[in-house]
Amino acid sequence: MNLVFKIKNLLFICLIYLGFYTNFYAQAPYEDGFKAGADRPGLYLRLLKNKTIGVVTNQTGLMKDSTHIVDFLIQNHIRIKKIFAPEHGFRGDADAGEYVKNGVDTKTGIPIISLYGNNKKPTSLQMEGLDIILFDIQDVGVRFYTYISTLSYIMEAAAENNIQVIVLDRPNPHDGYIDGPVLKKTWKSFVGLHPIPIIYGLTIGEYGQMIRDEGWLKNGKKPKYTVIPMRNYHKLKRYPMMQRPSPNLPNDKSVNLYPSLCFFEGTEVSVGRGTDFPFQTYGSPYLVRMGFHFVPKPNFGAKNPPFERRICYGEDLRKYPKDLRKLDLQWVIKAYKHYKNKKEPFFTKNFWFDKLAGTDELRKQIIAGKSEKEIRASWQKDLADFEKIRTKYVIYPQ
Repeated sequence: MNLVFKIKNLLFICLIYLGFYTNFYAQAPYEDGFKAGADRPGLYLRLLKNKTIGVVTNQTGLMKDSTHIVDFLIQNHIRIKKIFAPEHGFRGDADAGEYVKNGVDTKTGIPIISLYGNNKKPTSLQMEGLDIILFDIQDVGVRFYTYISTLSYIMEAAAENNIQVIVLDRPNPHDGYIDGPVLKKTWKSFVGLHPIPIIYGLTIGEYGQMIRDEGWLKNGKKPKYTVIPMRNYHKLKRYPMMQRPSPNLPNDKSVNLYPSLCFFEGTEVSVGRGTDFPFQTYGSPYLVRMGFHFVPKPNFGAKNPPFERRICYGEDLRKYPKDLRKLDLQWVIKAYKHYKNKKEPFFTKNFWFDKLAGTDELRKQIIAGKSEKEIRASWQKDLADFEKIRTKYVIYPQ
């Protein structure tokens, strides 16, 4: 019995050492024959042969055996001329909003063009010589998460330069439902380019088709667009991610809470940047009546976190039991009511909250003391109108 116990302990230690037990996303076995678009090379390699390719990807562009899509394409003799990197960079280690420079991939020697540096839309010079842009990024299905804006600008530049766009589709962890205010044109920005709700219920491949066919690109131009679909994907099912999509979304819980907690980025409240549990808490030095507290410090993904080295009082949501399938306003409403600071208002003066919401109406409703039920009721007509558009682009069962 003791020998068996020792063997089990030794195995456990080895697994830890090898990295199978981490706080990041673990790759669970795919069930029911599910395959992401990247894992269906029979559908896309033939389209890339004898073409000059630009790849838009980051650390999430992995196949099920953890091979990066760039490495796989090179192994299969696909000519990659350029890599385009979104917010957070090709390796996914830059802070939110951090300027990312152009560079060179040290492994392959391929030039990397940043789409979160001098320009967010590729220039004609940067697109020169390309036949196809291949897009492979794990998105999180929320309007203000900027990878869909990068896709939109890629498609716009491709249309202007007669370049085909191919998207390797991946799961959306907020798929199968829609929620939140629909963006108003006045509040258009890189965290919201199109008239969609915060949670829009489409995979990134489906979303690109909507961008194209709804005429949302500049001058109504449309690139040749192809989706490499997933196999055996269901929109109401949830699938494991192999890699964190950005530095401050380290696990499934943070991704699930992200749409509801991101509003705090436009307030004097922290979402836990500078802790080991970002987007799984919220707090501020000015929420003193709340029981939980944390102290933000510089770390991976948060070089200068809000309220650095100050005690922030708030709420710990790491053990929040629900798998949210809606936008939850309870936390931002609660924090607004508990906020006490005469020098700085709850909402920051740069209107970032309104850009995230896609409207100034939500902020005004919270200030006016509207209940969550009343606020949600005000979204329903716009959501119903959007659902009529969304339905046209759904390609997977739900």
